[in-house]
Amino acid sequence: MNINRKTETEVEEYDQGARKFEVDDSVPARYHGTAADARDMAILGKKQVLRRNFKFVTMLGFASTVMASWEVLLVLFKLILIDGGTPNLFWGFIVDTCGMLFVYASLAELASMSPTAGGQYHWVSEFAGPSVQKPLSYLVGWLSAVGWQVYLAGVCFMVGGLIQALIALNNESYVPQPWHQTLLTIAIISSSIVFNTLLAVKLPLIEGIILILHLCGVFAIIIPLWVLAPRAPAHVALLDYTNIGGWDTQGLAAMIGMVTPLNVLIGYDCSVHMSEEIEDASITLPKAIMWSVAPNAILGLLVIVTLAFCSGDIEEVLKTRTGEPFVQIFYNATGSKAGASIMVAVVIILLVSCCFSEVATASRQLWSFARDRGFPGSEWLEHVQPGWNIPLRAVIVSFFVVALLSLINIGSTTALRSISSLGAVAILSSYLVTISTLIWRRLYGAALPPRRWSLGKYGLAINIVAVCFVLPMFVFAFFPLAKAVTRETLNYACVMFVGVLAIAIVYYLVKGRYVYDGPVALIKRDE
Repeated sequence: MNINRKTETEVEEYDQGARKFEVDDSVPARYHGTAADARDMAILGKKQVLRRNFKFVTMLGFASTVMASWEVLLVLFKLILIDGGTPNLFWGFIVDTCGMLFVYASLAELASMSPTAGGQYHWVSEFAGPSVQKPLSYLVGWLSAVGWQVYLAGVCFMVGGLIQALIALNNESYVPQPWHQTLLTIAIISSSIVFNTLLAVKLPLIEGIILILHLCGVFAIIIPLWVLAPRAPAHVALLDYTNIGGWDTQGLAAMIGMVTPLNVLIGYDCSVHMSEEIEDASITLPKAIMWSVAPNAILGLLVIVTLAFCSGDIEEVLKTRTGEPFVQIFYNATGSKAGASIMVAVVIILLVSCCFSEVATASRQLWSFARDRGFPGSEWLEHVQPGWNIPLRAVIVSFFVVALLSLINIGSTTALRSISSLGAVAILSSYLVTISTLIWRRLYGAALPPRRWSLGKYGLAINIVAVCFVLPMFVFAFFPLAKAVTRETLNYACVMFVGVLAIAIVYYLVKGRYVYDGPVALIKRDE
């Protein structure tokens, strides 16, 4: 039904009809959302089957929890020291933040036009040229879904490693074993599944509480370090670049090193995949995206400055028996295992909360693509259990994906880390394709749909800057940390990325092209 040619009275009647007939009977009335939500769902040709129980603050908490910006930076600290050192961590993070703000501004405008859990693959289907809409959106759907699944596995695996580091700090006789980390990873994903099923209705409340801990926790980390740790000279902390990776030029080493802090800025599309659970999504969602990037970047920068000045002897902390240099930094500063353990425990709690939220994001992306017949077994996977109002089967599949991937660690930690690195390049590629199609639409296609959050006359320039930033970062994301590579240090993300594309293309040619029409086929929008 086309609502854009109707009178205001008819629009109101249509909104009421959409709310009545396009919302699943099992969704309680208080979770139906606004008239704008009902209208958006009708335009997008989708039925409301999930609860709209997130508002701006709780979605801000959700995005902050998923990204865990400053928490993940602590874990990645050991990697940035190879290419560029602490100066590259500081200046590179500032450049990365500025670049990604253009990216997320572009995605926020798209989210206001089409607030759907499909996110990138939906937007590609709607805004790409007619000749490439279907196959391009299909590939982006696979990349986004696989990217979030391996991202989830990577974070659960990361938390398992931190728990081992905490044990090693307090028990010098403990020898970490790969199978220990695998069991811890499975335990973490299991607890995350409980929160996303039995406690799903309480998830917004949990996110609000975790947001407070996320904001306060950073000060529980940086204040002891500034008070107790030795200080590095400013020129060493902010200007003395390193090139331990042995690259031909310092500039090349710095560009490769910029990818490491970029990792904590990839993934703010997590809010998009929850859009069908946000009240008044077409305006709340873009605001949540933009307001979650800058404050979390500031928190990340506070931790970066602290690490740059308060890390002490870098060579010593890199040799730590805990396997995590930041844990050794905490211990060296406090001189107390109890004090350091409390600081590490704060990081672990927040990263476990990150796992809770990432299960929600990964499962919604999986469910949404299955709803459009993008995966094998989509008819089974798209089912939403009445009364639960969550994509329960997609949540369970996410559990098995993480559990199976964690088993790889028993045979090869390198292999699992390589799979985890696929998440960043897969999601980054989805940004690149999506914003490129938006540029094409602005230049050659029909006028963009109405939206409540707009970039206005600066939209095209912002989109172009975003693509110009993402493209080189996407290329450098495939580089290893060091020029001389071994089987253990090679970045296998390129192999994994090509492998996912190959599987998607084969399935598309065999079956996908016959059952996948793309979300654009359901849209009832007046152009």
